[in-house]
Amino acid sequence: MRALRWHGKNDIRCDDHVPDPQIEDPRDAIVQVSACAICGSDLHLHDGFMPGMKQGDILGHEFMGEVVELGSAKHKLKIGDRVVVPFTIVCGDCDQCRRGNFSVCERSNRNKHIADKMFGHSGAGLYGYTHLTGGYAGGQAEYVRVPYADVGPVVIPEGLTDEQVLFLGDIFPTGWQAAAQCEIEPTDTVAIWGAGPVGQFAIRSAIMMGAEQVVCIDNVPERLSMARAGGALTINFDEESVLERLQQLTQGKGPQKCIDAVGMEAHAARSIDSMYDRAKQALMLETDRPHVLREMIYVCRPAGILSIPGVYGGLVDKIPFGAAMNKGLTFRMGQTHVNRWTDDLLRRIQEGQIDPSFVITHTVGLEQGPEMYKTFRDKQDGCIKVVLKP
Repeated sequence: MRALRWHGKNDIRCDDHVPDPQIEDPRDAIVQVSACAICGSDLHLHDGFMPGMKQGDILGHEFMGEVVELGSAKHKLKIGDRVVVPFTIVCGDCDQCRRGNFSVCERSNRNKHIADKMFGHSGAGLYGYTHLTGGYAGGQAEYVRVPYADVGPVVIPEGLTDEQVLFLGDIFPTGWQAAAQCEIEPTDTVAIWGAGPVGQFAIRSAIMMGAEQVVCIDNVPERLSMARAGGALTINFDEESVLERLQQLTQGKGPQKCIDAVGMEAHAARSIDSMYDRAKQALMLETDRPHVLREMIYVCRPAGILSIPGVYGGLVDKIPFGAAMNKGLTFRMGQTHVNRWTDDLLRRIQEGQIDPSFVITHTVGLEQGPEMYKTFRDKQDGCIKVVLKP
């Protein structure tokens, strides 16, 4: 089969003659991929910010397709089912899965013993990511093995296109959980840093949840335009002070709820913060750039909530934790508990409350994947979300 594989930093290739996946466990399924996508988290692998990659690893954790083979266990699936596969691999049986905390499944990370030593806790196994999250082959390929297929995959009813449902596997529930963690009230201003795909879904989720005002912060014109189309006010941080503008929009009190939809590679306008973080990162004294975290702490209204769906991989520096403590801020964060949200979000798509395909700007063949990684990373050609067709 063909697949996008990691061959080193900034070196992703569409390889032919990659071995087809095989059933390895009775609970497995093999899915023939009909659509997959490039996620912002994939860029952390492309750019070399995540350790634990091996040459030849198959990338991709946003994918869907048709079930073509099943293991011998009793399955909820049948051959021919059309499914979206959540990016978090969940066993369905452990204590955390039974509580609905799917992203911290206790069994699915095959390399948990290594990751726990490095990060303190590893969470669930992930498709197409570092070996610290299990080393599972990803879905930017023609076929993929799906472990615990009797639990994770979401069966898609007839009448919905791939483009409408593909993002149920990651960015739609990620944006939704980011907003849900905020416990939005009708009088709330919700400020969202990052107008990439997750930020776009967080905007629409916050509005569906009844926020009085949603403000999105970014510096890419196409992303800010899409944010405004979704109902947000926008701030271009290259053109004005984020803190001053948010103060104006909230009568000097700050937003009650803040969402970090950026994560470890945050950019900042020309500032001491930005130079400091880049210098420490270059010297390997800091792994992540926490500019957004600092800014949210400074600007959030006392007793507010900070929701963090943005991915962080290691250590951050100069976090004003004293300000956070004295302001009484609540932090909520983590990978997405995808299966907690999929039934409700699928219903909303079916009812026409939202069409997630709005975020797609580029649809190309799998063979164009390597160049589209660069286009997406560099925000060229108005690129916001790339869908690949194997």
